[in-house]
Amino acid sequence: MRTSSDPHPATSRPTNAGDRVVVVGGGLVGRVTAWRAAQRGLSVTLVEPDPVDEPRRARASSVVAAGMLTPATEAAFGEERLVELGVRSAGLYADFVAELEEASGVSVGHRATGTLLVAFDRDDLAVLDDLHGLQRRIGVTGERLTSRECRRLEPMLAPSVRGGLLAPDDHSVDPRLLLRALAAAGARAGVAEVGDRVEEVDRSTGDARLGVRLAGGDVLPADQVVLAAGCWSERIALPEPVVPHLRPVKGQLLRMRPPAGEPPIVSRTVRGLVRGFPVYFVPREDGEVIVGATQEELGYDTALTAGGLWQVLRDARELVPGVTELEITETCVGLRPGSPDNEPLLGPTRIPGVHLAGGHYRHGVLLTPVTGEVMGEVLADGTLPEYARPFAADREPGGDHTSTWEKQWN
Repeated sequence: MRTSSDPHPATSRPTNAGDRVVVVGGGLVGRVTAWRAAQRGLSVTLVEPDPVDEPRRARASSVVAAGMLTPATEAAFGEERLVELGVRSAGLYADFVAELEEASGVSVGHRATGTLLVAFDRDDLAVLDDLHGLQRRIGVTGERLTSRECRRLEPMLAPSVRGGLLAPDDHSVDPRLLLRALAAAGARAGVAEVGDRVEEVDRSTGDARLGVRLAGGDVLPADQVVLAAGCWSERIALPEPVVPHLRPVKGQLLRMRPPAGEPPIVSRTVRGLVRGFPVYFVPREDGEVIVGATQEELGYDTALTAGGLWQVLRDARELVPGVTELEITETCVGLRPGSPDNEPLLGPTRIPGVHLAGGHYRHGVLLTPVTGEVMGEVLADGTLPEYARPFAADREPGGDHTSTWEKQWN
């Protein structure tokens, strides 16, 4: 029985919500949703065909992502409300990590060392100046630095770096460790897990509102279903189309390590622009550094290409020449799920009981805590928090946030 001291006590729920929840997808979004729902007293089953400790499973973004928590250095004109959501989620991270690590017994590699964004040439520096202006306008912390100040923070930077921005509140986490921690915390909270693939969600004729049909033939009864399978969510058969096109955006990156006895190549996350192309270095506590990443609109293609890796290494070398001395320990390809407006889709659809938690694009790791908060409230209380309404799953991009995706199929 839950007590009043529980951080997420069970609350009264509307009678049409139902206690049986099936979460489809075992990435960060699916697992944080399952954990938060279980903490609210719901009976949760998570369906995921691949084991959580398999690092190359299904090319899913959760196990490929670098783990940057960078709402300030990824701010973009026209995405102000998304930046606000990212800032909110980043503000939750410290307490979220503490709670999760205690609940799971797994360290998630949270590094609160800030992020340095640097420019290769004058055109890149002009982009950074514009970004700094946007940061000031929306109240996001960022400090403009000279080339010399950048190299004082990161001595391995090339002398040709023109300048940069320091975002002290942009941090990082290890997504693979985060995924394992969420799986362990979910299991301890009572989340059951089924190792299969979902083929269809349909209305049920039994005592449950919905039936979730698995590839193996079994049908799971559910009062609520959350589709959180990334860009594969739209491949699940439904009574009517409520999942917009979640386009896969391919990213190629490398995991690298300095020679034995050598210091880390960077001490904090370093992001850069090189002739307009983004590149990043994200260090881990064990000395590994993740270097990436491409952004390719090639459908479900997951081929590792010489051109993609060359682009990453070419731009990385311009900013940190010493990258060529690192050992390559792993090459990775992942598919980011991009919604039509590049913003997440959260909460109920027009099919009663069916919810979306997807379309996080480049921000899935950053938005993990706030997604868990939103989906936990939706599943337990039947309401979407006010701050999350611009990201409602049944919104129309660029329009009324209470409308639907219906025009997409007309």
